[in-house]
Amino acid sequence: MKKIKKYSRREVLRTSASITSVLTIGAGFPSILKAENNIKVGIPTILSGRVAQLGISVTNAIKMAVNNFNNAGGLDGRNIELIIRDSRAKPDEAARVCRNFINSDKVDVILNAEASGASFAVQEVIRESGTLCLHTVSETSSLTADPSIRAWNAFRFSRIGIHDAVGSAKYAAEIAKEKGLKTWMSVNPDYAYGRDSDDTFFWALKKFSPGFEIKGKGWPKIFQPDYTEVITQIARAKPDAIYTSLWGGDLVSFIDQALLYGIFKNTELFAINLADYTTMSAVRNLPKGLHSATRYVAAWPNTQDNRDYDKSYTDIYGDHPTNWSWEASVGIDYLINALKETRSTDTKKLAEAIKGKTRKSFMGVGDGNTVSIRDRDQTIVDYSIGWGTTISNEPYMTGIQGADWNTIKELENEWLTDKGWL
Repeated sequence: MKKIKKYSRREVLRTSASITSVLTIGAGFPSILKAENNIKVGIPTILSGRVAQLGISVTNAIKMAVNNFNNAGGLDGRNIELIIRDSRAKPDEAARVCRNFINSDKVDVILNAEASGASFAVQEVIRESGTLCLHTVSETSSLTADPSIRAWNAFRFSRIGIHDAVGSAKYAAEIAKEKGLKTWMSVNPDYAYGRDSDDTFFWALKKFSPGFEIKGKGWPKIFQPDYTEVITQIARAKPDAIYTSLWGGDLVSFIDQALLYGIFKNTELFAINLADYTTMSAVRNLPKGLHSATRYVAAWPNTQDNRDYDKSYTDIYGDHPTNWSWEASVGIDYLINALKETRSTDTKKLAEAIKGKTRKSFMGVGDGNTVSIRDRDQTIVDYSIGWGTTISNEPYMTGIQGADWNTIKELENEWLTDKGWL
């Protein structure tokens, strides 16, 4: 088996200008040629700071697909040209980058690889410009669930918070019944995604396991280096279980620091964003038995298509793909097929070719291993969601259980009705 690089804590958390320069060079695969008639795709993302791995794994996945497309002749000889820029995870910078893509670079498509805060800023820019936009990272539900925020030219290929919340709560309720878990705390990042994740998880948990008590909530700032305050809060409250939607380097820091205090000896951790290779391998001593949703692991879905995708990626980059990789891969696959179908870069034609379409995918669990872009809100459904527990070495997860999409869709409709959004 190919030896996979184990990420050090320093590699995941570092702030390094060299990461940005490597990606800038990496944007120019030999087959991605600059020409006036190229199909230009602008990618705003995070290439520096604590979560630079987000931008790296997204752009790696996109370049892998685009290189294949260009080597096969592109669209009637027109290659896809990627223009990749760092927003530093700042909404105002993401908006500025996108305006430059549209006004100066004259891009045909924006493939948005920003976290939630910046994605809302990108959404407003593309709403004004009418540029086709594919969201591939943001998971805040309202980006596509709230009709007042949607845009006809924006499609979501990233997982959505309410879907994860239902799958997570059903799994957590089963563990709670088995282990007698009655009291909860939460630790979620203090911005749109974290607030959304907290609300939707506990809303769904009440449906499956009513009668629990919430003993406290911690709201650390995104990229916060020290979690002593919230860990002390947990130590005092002694909850039976903790739910967290911290991610990337923030989740690594929280787990590492909480382990020093023995927090998980008598408290079950449900960490929705733990099961990504870059996160699990960065935890100093990943404990056995932490609960996590499957972000991306080669073992789930347990299909040859998924294992082939993992191998294709690791053969090129020497590292496993991440959750952000698969989302970007599905998004660029839809775009490439829309280009082939329409033989055009016209936004309206491409949008019609994407809307409502079902495609076979290595992450699909719909009929015939498919995912779909739902017509009503232009967001992805029927992608793989699983929950299991951690082990210290590859494949890092065991006992994975797949979520039931019928249950997810039923409760999603109930949630949307409660919000007045359906």
